[in-house]
Amino acid sequence: MASPVSSIRNLGPASDASFARAGIESAEALRALGPDAAYTRLLATGSRPHFIAYYAMVMGLQGRPWNDCKGKEKEALRARFDAIVTSVAADTTAAPTGIESVLNEIGTGLRR
Repeated sequence: MASPVSSIRNLGPASDASFARAGIESAEALRALGPDAAYTRLLATGSRPHFIAYYAMVMGLQGRPWNDCKGKEKEALRARFDAIVTSVAADTTAAPTGIESVLNEIGTGLRR
């Protein structure tokens, strides 16, 4: 039986729904995918970028508390986070989010 994403340290019940929207249904799937690919999926499916959430997930996947990230390690994670955010923003094939998603549903969005 698969474990919920929220069984990973630092990730709460709200994480289960966010990751499920990104097609990541279990802690095992998240571990297999890895933090960067998983966070890319989260952003591509409409989650807003949040650096603390990103590094809390990375720390949790390592079995560490979220506030264990400091100094050079935190700087390196910030660079990875910024690269992920930039790559998702530059991806014009990503599904629209927010108001554009709603407009697409009713037929007046990007697919006019």
